[in-house]
Amino acid sequence: MDVMHGEYKVPGGKLVVADLEVVDGLLRSPRISGDFFLEPDEALEAIDAALDGLPATLDAAEIAAKVERGLPPGTVLLGLTAEAVGIAVRRAVAHASDWHDHEWRLIHDGPQEPALHMALDQVLAEEVGAGRRPPTLRIWEWASPSVIIGSFQSLRNEVDPAGADRHGVTVVRRISGGGAMFVEPGNTITYSLYVPESLVAGMSFAESYAFLDDWVLGALNELGVRAWYQPLNDITSDQGKIGGAAQKRLAAGAVLHHVTMSYDIDADKMLEVLRIGKEKLSGKGIASAKKRVDPLRRQTGLPREEIIDRMVAHFRGRYGLEDGGVSDDELRRAEKLAGEKFENPEWTARVP
Repeated sequence: MDVMHGEYKVPGGKLVVADLEVVDGLLRSPRISGDFFLEPDEALEAIDAALDGLPATLDAAEIAAKVERGLPPGTVLLGLTAEAVGIAVRRAVAHASDWHDHEWRLIHDGPQEPALHMALDQVLAEEVGAGRRPPTLRIWEWASPSVIIGSFQSLRNEVDPAGADRHGVTVVRRISGGGAMFVEPGNTITYSLYVPESLVAGMSFAESYAFLDDWVLGALNELGVRAWYQPLNDITSDQGKIGGAAQKRLAAGAVLHHVTMSYDIDADKMLEVLRIGKEKLSGKGIASAKKRVDPLRRQTGLPREEIIDRMVAHFRGRYGLEDGGVSDDELRRAEKLAGEKFENPEWTARVP
């Protein structure tokens, strides 16, 4: 009987490892380990006992509930949660891959137009899903200002067309959900991850958001920014929101995960281009849109280029990363897709 192995790094916490077998549809001989802290010692045996014999079809939340009920009274978990145990078990059963199982590539090309960025995201994710490209980290550079709206957002509800025209802002729609982003060249840090589904196997959408951006929190911490993930998709700090993430799982077997972080946003211009509702602002406990944008320039005091270089260095040191680029074929496909889809008003206004 093969032993199944699953790992899960708790965002802001420790590594949880699950080794187990599945016999007749049940979890057998489970062993939980990791660099977490746990009191009393016998709580670890209690976790293993709670897992033994559970149906292998249970999801992470159901497994977590069983673990919670099996813990001795007064158990203290540090860097570990019952939910993390459930995720590690699900990843073992699903034969999930680990960051270190892959050879990562970096793409950091020169400035490109908004529609081409949208097309590259789709093409590169499809290439990873097809196995023709290794998992990839892409850093974006913008050739012109843009508003990028989520796949399901209403164009008229999100964008003031007069303001966009006045400031020369191109409006594009991406293939992932989430909210609108206002970007100008040099004022944001945007990146995409294109990963195989195996990397997030056993995780819900919500869990995979924090998992895929845990490296960013580590990089920001090295820069002196105490940052954390605010569910569902925000990266924030004790001085305010830093950025937001969006994600799309493609039928091709890949996950597209992209993030835009604020470096030095012109909030007045943003307010003239975006229609940011009062309900949205009050729901976040803030009085104005300006307070929703917390530039990394102020928090770090560093040039944007240095922040990017140090983020890339952190990823490289953590998972390995080789320099690469977009192939000629990928670029041709992306340029074609940009013209046919992402520059097409029918796509941009598909939710009027």
